[in-house]
Amino acid sequence: MSFFKKDQMLVVACAFGLESLVSDELRKLGIEDVHTENGKIRFRGGEKELALALLWLRTADRIGIEIANFKAESFDELFDQTCALPWENWLPVDAVMHITGRSHKSKLFSVRDCQSLVKKALVKAMQRKYKHQTLPETGALYKIEISMLNDVATLTLDCTGASLHKRGYRSDAGDAPLKETLAAAMVLLSRWDPSRTLSDPCCGSGTIAIEAALIGLNRAPGLKRSFTAETWPDADKKLWQSLRAEAQAQELPGDFRILASDMDSKVLKKARQNAINAGVEEQVGIQTLSLGEFRSRKKFGVVIINPPYGERIGERTIVEMLYHDLKALMDEADTWSYFILTADHELETRINRKASKRRKLFNGKIPCQYYQFWGPLPWSKE
Repeated sequence: MSFFKKDQMLVVACAFGLESLVSDELRKLGIEDVHTENGKIRFRGGEKELALALLWLRTADRIGIEIANFKAESFDELFDQTCALPWENWLPVDAVMHITGRSHKSKLFSVRDCQSLVKKALVKAMQRKYKHQTLPETGALYKIEISMLNDVATLTLDCTGASLHKRGYRSDAGDAPLKETLAAAMVLLSRWDPSRTLSDPCCGSGTIAIEAALIGLNRAPGLKRSFTAETWPDADKKLWQSLRAEAQAQELPGDFRILASDMDSKVLKKARQNAINAGVEEQVGIQTLSLGEFRSRKKFGVVIINPPYGERIGERTIVEMLYHDLKALMDEADTWSYFILTADHELETRINRKASKRRKLFNGKIPCQYYQFWGPLPWSKE
């Protein structure tokens, strides 16, 4: 049995609002046949394209192989059509089968029932092929998702394992963690490059600064972690090793400095450890400073921040102070560019500025606006 096909349908899941970024990342990897939908991107490829995407995508959550999709308005339809699929083409006899699910706007709204039914259909199909009364389930893990949307069932085999935002460097995220994928998206949308100064003066556990450093170094975000697909029996181990070696060879010199600061010295201990874990402690300078104390001699630069949203008890006063200090900084350093992710839709009023552009993003389940205030670009490198 050879699971990996050269022209299989691969599906990338991502947060709403990041689809175009993921598509751009795929195209930079040489993957051209890219189709964008809400919260997902489809492309065709084999094991090499899958491995490249898993290693390099910064803004995606996970990648799966689409097994099938079909209309299913009853449990009988779901069971029969799932059972009829040639599962032996994808799963070995000892596969550990784990079923996840979700349902939206469908007659089959019970996710638990859909999961149970799909598992029974898989077992029956495997028993039929392998002539076994019981299946050992002692081999590699195969996680299959049943997704119901508008009465259409989609069966997807997960290739990722832990979500792609888990790069492996964050030992402690702090009280209000920003996902690594969203932090990377904020940096990419700012169009920052290492020739310009970048600062996060509300850095918390340092995620934005660390992701920026990884981008500046051109270091593959998946380099230090493993993926479910490479544990499968027919995975090409030499291919995965080769692609990792190529990724390491593409890393750039780290002759740049990113400024990360926060008034909370306790959370900065986590930021320093995270930077060390990520191997970017030389590129990320961390200081205990309030936003009001932040200064730079550079004429041009970029500030990217995700300040508190003021939703917790006692946080509103802190947020008002941050807005006051942010406005003062923007008045003083008026040739810098500022990028601010917040759930506060009154930000422009509070700092008395009109954003050059706004983009709707989601921080977890919280709808936010990514406010972009563009300053002039420098004529030469700093």
